[in-house]
Amino acid sequence: MKQVFTLPLLFLGLVALILASACLGSIDIPVQDVLGILASPPWGAGSGQSVQPDVQSVIIWDVRLPRILTAAAVGAGLASSGAVFQGILLNPLAEPYTLGVSAGAAFGASLVLLFGIDFLGFWSLPLMAFAGAGLTLILVLVLSSTAGGFSSTNLILSGVIVTSILSAGMSFLKYLAQEDVAVIIFWLLGSFASSTWSEFWLVCAFLGLIVIVFLYAARDLNLLCLGGRVARSMGVDSSRSRLFLLLAGSLLAAVCVSVSGIIGFVGLVIPHMMRFLTGPDHRLLLPASILAGALLLLAADTITRSLLPQEVPIGVLTALLGGPFFFIIFRSRRMQVE
Repeated sequence: MKQVFTLPLLFLGLVALILASACLGSIDIPVQDVLGILASPPWGAGSGQSVQPDVQSVIIWDVRLPRILTAAAVGAGLASSGAVFQGILLNPLAEPYTLGVSAGAAFGASLVLLFGIDFLGFWSLPLMAFAGAGLTLILVLVLSSTAGGFSSTNLILSGVIVTSILSAGMSFLKYLAQEDVAVIIFWLLGSFASSTWSEFWLVCAFLGLIVIVFLYAARDLNLLCLGGRVARSMGVDSSRSRLFLLLAGSLLAAVCVSVSGIIGFVGLVIPHMMRFLTGPDHRLLLPASILAGALLLLAADTITRSLLPQEVPIGVLTALLGGPFFFIIFRSRRMQVE
């Protein structure tokens, strides 16, 4: 019975949180004013007559909404990728960064921050982060194929190897950065402070396309969770489906990392939490993970932006929130087994 209400409740909670987050900040705006501003977008026919509504409109449309919606989109992307990775790799600890996507993105972004690469202006950082994540994924797939195929074990081990190498490279770049190392560390911890509408539409475009792919492949994903032999007996090409879903999930994670930095635990914890509510069926698990991931990351960003005395990098806060949640999930599952 709880499965029937899970998606509507998550959706209503997300809408309410978006509205509450738009109200909160260094300048609190009453909810009725926020609703009025949202009902009269700056590209509409009417415009405010006084100075204060114009200021509030700028705060909502140019500052808060891009950050709020980007945080929600990134949370949805990381959570849905985490659900897919845990299903196809048959590993409860799998997440969007398992194959080294985060390490590759971090290495690419660090090169930009260290050497001042700005050939595309503002887009140089996210583009290099995305390129680093993409090249890392290709390297992991090549390494896995030469080790005997795209099995779960080979993919995870290849990801560990490549991540270790890139982590060493990151340490070397931090050493070269000297006094500028704080800039690199701040990006690595994740933040939505400089989010723009362009970044939101970028994440939203990839999120919409890849989520459609995930939902279309939900039945195959359910069969892959039962093992390769069962999937093949039901007419599913397990190797091809696994590789395709891995590419799609890693691409979505790479886009998310390129605009937000590295934000952990969302893709790891949310799928486990949603399985308690929806069960293992990915036709329900994926939509629930999308909504819950958006809800969690937006809640964390709202806390660090408006409720704490000083803004804390979002990756630190998600780790603080996600660690205890994951411990509770781990303990409850162990008690069920016993």
